[in-house]
Parts: sequence; C-alpha cells; structure tokens
Amino acid sequence: MLHIEANAGVSSIHGIGLFAAQFIPAGTVIWRFQAGFDVELSDEDLALLTPAAQKQVSRYAYSYPRSRRYFLSSDDDRFTNHSDTPNTHFVDGCTIAARDIEPGEELTTDYREFGMTLPDDL
Repeated sequence: MLHIEANAGVSSIHGIGLFAAQFIPAGTVIWRFQAGFDVELSDEDLALLTPAAQKQVSRYAYSYPRSRRYFLSSDDDRFTNHSDTPNTHFVDGCTIAARDIEPGEELTTDYREFGMTLPDDL
C-alpha cells in the first residue's frame, strides 16, 4: 500500500509510470505490503487464475523467483518502473526513498532487488 501521494502517468522510461505528488524526503516509507489490500500469490494460486488474470499478475506483480511468490499491489504502485539508478530501494519488505524525491519526479526501483530478471523490453 502506498504511504505517500503519487499518481500514474505517461513515463519516458516505459509506458505508464508512478510519479510523486508531494515532496518525499530520503528514508521515507513509500510502499509496504498490506494484507487485505495487496495480494500475495503462490505458484499454485497463480495456476488457478484465468490466462488473462495470469498475464496481469506477470506484468504487474513483484515476484520473488527463489520463493516462487508474487506480490500484487492494489494501487498505482504497480506502475513503478525499473531503473539502474533508482530513487527508491527495497528494504525489509518496504520501498524506501533512497534520496529526496521532488513532486512530479517518476518513482523508480531496481527490479533486480527482488531477484527478478529484467524483461527484454527494458
């Protein structure tokens, strides 16, 4: 669940991105998994979904290949794009601002912090 004000918008990085709607000081918690709002799925859960729903999960979920778990944000956090030089980091289950982030700036993360392989289109 997002802990800051942010909006989805057109990204110069990739399709849709997530943009800060407020000043975010370094060290601020931006996102944290919230059971009952966000969704955690296993491989078995994923297999029970329709092909269309599986495609949505594969596109928008944070996945941990080693544990075979998928975490799907129920808010616009799912539009956070990858960067090799991100302005956020994933620490102890939370997305944290790595530095001060200005309003209007796109929020980015390094997908490899989740153990993910980068998609071919990045």
